[in-house]
Amino acid sequence: MKKVAYIGCLGIIGIITTEFGVIGILPQLAAHYNIPIEKAGWLLSAFATVIAFCGPVVTLLFSRVNRKLIMSIAMGMFIITGVVSALAPPFWLLLTVRVLPAILHPVLISSAIAAAIQAAPPKEATRMMGIVLGGIAIAMVTTVPLATWLAGRFNWQAAFWAQSVISLSALLAMLWGLPQLPKSENESFSSQAAILRDPVFITSSVTNVLLIAAWFCTYSYFADFLGKVKGMDEERISYMLLVFGLAGIPGNWIAGRLLGKNLSLTTAVFLSGALFIPFLSLSVGGGWVVNAVILALWGLFYAPCYLTAAAYLTSAAPHAVAFANTLAISYGNLGIVVGTTASGWVIAHYGIASSPWAGATFALMALGTMAIRNQLVTRRNTQSACVPS
Repeated sequence: MKKVAYIGCLGIIGIITTEFGVIGILPQLAAHYNIPIEKAGWLLSAFATVIAFCGPVVTLLFSRVNRKLIMSIAMGMFIITGVVSALAPPFWLLLTVRVLPAILHPVLISSAIAAAIQAAPPKEATRMMGIVLGGIAIAMVTTVPLATWLAGRFNWQAAFWAQSVISLSALLAMLWGLPQLPKSENESFSSQAAILRDPVFITSSVTNVLLIAAWFCTYSYFADFLGKVKGMDEERISYMLLVFGLAGIPGNWIAGRLLGKNLSLTTAVFLSGALFIPFLSLSVGGGWVVNAVILALWGLFYAPCYLTAAAYLTSAAPHAVAFANTLAISYGNLGIVVGTTASGWVIAHYGIASSPWAGATFALMALGTMAIRNQLVTRRNTQSACVPS
């Protein structure tokens, strides 16, 4: 049933807008609270930290809860977060209300995917999953730059009001459009946890974290980068984020087509963008046309990072895909924390223009762990071939 998948997609648009919509307004928040930009970055890294460490456990705890109920509760928490944030509370309270809905973030994503698959014929399962996860790309194109545009046109509180409205729309769609979706099976944690001892999966997990960290070293502070390095105002930044997001649509499509042909090569090619594109941006002046072209190229390579990282990780656990998907969400957000924190330290000591160096370092490390995984897989295949049948 496509309706379930599209409602799940709307829910993901709501949570991604809340998680990443803050990126475009970090400079305004830092100015309002009179704090350095790296401290304002806690609003992103703290959110991601909770997801990273609570995701698998919380998902397991709510595994027997009706999916419609838990999705609605999670979206309700995102609405509360947006409203309280828009009231410009003290920074400690703003940080607190940002953290609370993050607890149910992975539950909402995994439940939305599971609900879409459950409501569809088996041969349509992959397509329905793609519709749900398409909410990430849609949010990057629409609501994330919209939040930045509203902050530039009005104030940063307007961005949080917009997040609340989007989350409210998703909640109403869930309440009125979703059927009751009881859990169809009880998933055993112990039966799937064996992958945590697999060297190939462990190496893939490290690659997942490093890959996401490489991109978020710069992306977490994108608005500040464009403002201070490129001299753009809030409105121009919002337009550039729109260009960035639009370019991500074909990027996701291309990556999706290529992953099925050569997983490792596709992952490495898109990861390479974190090595050369930020420096390409640093090498040109402030002309908006040339910067728009570079940002479009940046978005093309950046957008598939979630898809390639998740596919790379789950490929190492073909017999525990559901558990691996949950871990992919957690490890991805751990990568956000690592990248945001490391880049914040670099910015504090060397300035915002130095943040791409941190991203390039993580990209090189990720390519290194990919090489290690390839060696482990080759060794495993060789040993299997030597075992008499």
